[in-house]
Amino acid sequence: MKKQILIIGVFALSLALFAQQLTHESLVINIEVPVRVFKGSTFVDNLTIDDFEVYEDGKLQKIEAVYLIRKTKIERKEEKKKFTPETSRNFYLFFEITEYIPRLEKALSYFFQNVLVPGDNLTVVTPLKTYNMKKETFEVLPEEEIVKQLKGILRRDTLISSSEYRSIVDELSGLARALSSVFGGDAGMLDDITGSGYEMEGGVKVEVLLSLYASALQRLDNLRSIDQRRLLEFAEFLKDKKGQKYVFLFYQREFIPQIEPRLLTQALSAYQAQPNILSTVLTLFSYHKRDISIDVNQVKQAYADSSIAIHFLFFTKPAEHIRGVHMEESSGDIFATFMEMAKATGGSTESSANPDFLFKRAGEASENYYLVYYAPINYKRDGKFKNIKVKVKNKNYRILHRAGYFAN
Repeated sequence: MKKQILIIGVFALSLALFAQQLTHESLVINIEVPVRVFKGSTFVDNLTIDDFEVYEDGKLQKIEAVYLIRKTKIERKEEKKKFTPETSRNFYLFFEITEYIPRLEKALSYFFQNVLVPGDNLTVVTPLKTYNMKKETFEVLPEEEIVKQLKGILRRDTLISSSEYRSIVDELSGLARALSSVFGGDAGMLDDITGSGYEMEGGVKVEVLLSLYASALQRLDNLRSIDQRRLLEFAEFLKDKKGQKYVFLFYQREFIPQIEPRLLTQALSAYQAQPNILSTVLTLFSYHKRDISIDVNQVKQAYADSSIAIHFLFFTKPAEHIRGVHMEESSGDIFATFMEMAKATGGSTESSANPDFLFKRAGEASENYYLVYYAPINYKRDGKFKNIKVKVKNKNYRILHRAGYFAN
C-alpha cells in the first residue's frame, strides 16, 4: 500500500514538473515599442508593417502588428495579431530651474493650447513641490485659469526654492572677486569690493577667504547633487502607469562664479611657502567639475524598461558679467547624463534660449508615433536587459525608440 502511494506521488510530481516545463516553454510575451520616424524634422507617416524590422539582441524578430497613432487616436493599423493599444497620455513637466524666466509663461500657454487635450493626465514638478492635475480639472476650470494658476505656482516655487542657491552664488561672487584681486594684484577691484564684507583690511587673511570660498562651493555642490535612488524609484513608479508616458525635463544652464584658473595657478607659485594656503588652492581645482556619482547605464535601462519618452529641454542663457569673476559653465556634466537618458527612452534633446521653441519641438515629437508589437523568439525570464533596435528597410531615417526592456 505504501509502495502504491509512493508510485502515485512520484507520478503526480512528474506531471506537475512536466506542466511547469510546458508552461515555461509556451510562455508568450508581447513587447510594445513606441517608434518615431523622421526625415529631417518631419515625421514620416506612410510606413507599413512591411517597412519595419525589429531586432532583439541582434536577432531579427517577427512583427505582430503596427499602429499609427496621432495624439490619442489610432489612425491606421495593420495586424497579424490583434492588440488593444493603450493610447491615453500621461505628461510630467519637470522644472529644474534656479531663476524664473517670464518667457516660460508663453511656453506653458503653448503646451496647454496645442499639446494637452481633455483626457490627458498632467503632473507638474516645480523646484519645490509636485502638483497633479486630474482629468476633471478641465471640466471645473477654464483653460486660461488653469494656465494662469500654474504660472503663478511655478514663479512662486522657483523664487522660494532658489533663495538659498542664489544666496550662495552671490556669496561666491563676492569671495571670488576678493580673491581674484589678491591673486591678480588689481587695486581698482579692491576699491570696488570695499563694503562687501570681504575687504583685505582689518587682518582678514587669504587663507580665511579661501576657506570660506571652498565651503561655499561645497554647499552649492550639495544643492546640485543627483540622487540615483530617486531616479530609479521614479522609473519604477512610471512603469506601472498605463498608457503613453512623456517626461518633459526643463533644465536651466548653470554658471558658477569662480576664480580664474590662471590666477589660481599664480597663487600656487606665490604661496609655495605657506602649505595651508597651498592645500586649499589645490582643493579648489577639484570643484571645477561636478562629480556625477550615478550609474548612467543602470538609470538608462530602468527608464527604457518603463517605456517612458524623456524630452530633455535645455534652456540656455548668457553668463552674467561680473568684474574679476570667471563664470564657469557647470551644466556640461548633467547635460550629458540627461541627454543619454533621453536617447535611451526614444525621446529627444533640444537646446535653445527660447523655452517656447523647446516646448514646441518636444510637443510635436510626442504627437505622432507608431506602436510596434512583437513576440520575442525563445523568450526567457532571465532578468537580463534585452536590447531593441528598430530599422526601416532601405531608408536612412532618424528613428527614435526605447533601448530595450528587462526580461522579468
